[in-house]
Amino acid sequence: MSIGQSLQQRLLQKLSPQQIQLMKLLQVPTANLEERIKEEMEENPALEITEEGHDENNTEDLKDEFDETEEDYEAENSADDYDNIDISEYVNDGDDEVGDYRLRDENYGDSDEQKTVPVRVENSFHEMLADQLGMLNLGDRLHKIAEQIVGSIDDDGYLRRESASIRDDLAFRQNIEATEEEIESLVEKIQHFDPPGVCARNLQECLLLQLYRKLGNGLPVSDAILVLEKYFEEFTKKHYEKIQRGLGINDEGLKEVINQIIKLNPKPGGNVGEVNKAESYVVPDFFIFNNAGKLELTLNSRNAPDLRISEGYRDMLKDYDRGTKKDKRQKEAVLFIKQKIDAAKWFIDAIKQRQHTLSSVMGTIMEYQREFFLTGDETRLRPMILKDIAERTNLDISTVSRVANSKFVQTEFGTYRLKFFFSESLSTESGEEVSTREVKKILSDMVEGESKRKPLSDERLTELLQEKGYNIARRTVAKYREQLNIPVARLRKEL
Repeated sequence: MSIGQSLQQRLLQKLSPQQIQLMKLLQVPTANLEERIKEEMEENPALEITEEGHDENNTEDLKDEFDETEEDYEAENSADDYDNIDISEYVNDGDDEVGDYRLRDENYGDSDEQKTVPVRVENSFHEMLADQLGMLNLGDRLHKIAEQIVGSIDDDGYLRRESASIRDDLAFRQNIEATEEEIESLVEKIQHFDPPGVCARNLQECLLLQLYRKLGNGLPVSDAILVLEKYFEEFTKKHYEKIQRGLGINDEGLKEVINQIIKLNPKPGGNVGEVNKAESYVVPDFFIFNNAGKLELTLNSRNAPDLRISEGYRDMLKDYDRGTKKDKRQKEAVLFIKQKIDAAKWFIDAIKQRQHTLSSVMGTIMEYQREFFLTGDETRLRPMILKDIAERTNLDISTVSRVANSKFVQTEFGTYRLKFFFSESLSTESGEEVSTREVKKILSDMVEGESKRKPLSDERLTELLQEKGYNIARRTVAKYREQLNIPVARLRKEL
């Protein structure tokens, strides 16, 4: 095959850096926007937050001012042009003198005061076990074996490693020869530690360890132990009739046993040391108010920070423009300043575009689902997909998806994810299309109102929905039930 050259003309679509930055900002929820702005300010000293009383139009004025000087420094914006500059005309006998701009610190704010934030300190789950381990009268060898066992307990409080595996770990890592009997003996001692149920191998053992500590409090505890020891599988599957026949107890006795068991903690290590973990709160991105039947949409103020370009950087450009002495170092400083100012402009514009896009998308959703925001009735939700909002806002579907992702709106009926308002459609007998959210709400209400002694099966739920005029199949009802985290009828049964 011969090698040749040819010319081709292709049309490509590429995203500019500004567009990429905007897309990333659209995905950032309000709770993380302040951190993102802080990161940008740390990287770009030309970007500042507007102080109280500062003219909000300062950014626009600065934009015009910088645009006027851009032609004067057009040659400096590219590295190739800079390399071709004749340095000799900027160099003189005082070239070693430090430029005036290096002696100025107007662009740096006052250092923040050192503030000490009080933090509550609490021992972690494993630290608490280690403290209790020190109370046992063990030799050095057994203490190291016990430490290995404690270190093998997971965050939920379970010991999921076999004794043989722990024995091998001790031999290979600590050169300690231990028998499985020694390990089992120490496990039994650790199972008496707090919180109750710790160091269990499975859920059954965990619950039994907690019940053993309650022995002597009455007959229901003893019966509960028998249920977990002999009928654990039947209990988890709610085969209550078999349990009653095996233990010879009536409905009231079984209710007392169930009440004893459901009070136990299936994850004894899960609640220890939680205060050290970062708590997450829902920060709404939008607020919708009903003002006498007129819906009003407002954007969270944290989405609209007052940003401006540093006055110190602006003054440095002015000083350079007025100065007559322009050496190489000053030229480098101006190139750096202009790059930072341009980056600050891009970021400020991206924040403003983010505010506009968020308001446009949420405003369209509010009008589309107007009946819901007025009444709070989920059955009034209309079928809505991303394409519906994209067509009304003249935005791309991917842009609408980015806005809807991880965003929340606060209403007088509660706080909802934006994704909550998007749903597919389902046809009724009359041919009308309704939201699947409406069907799920009706399905949920049916389950809540059912007799717990005889829960409704999927077949019966399907019949009831069809009687209400919804064309729906049994498998669809089962799918919606699973999406609502509703168990099957047998597991919803209660005495």
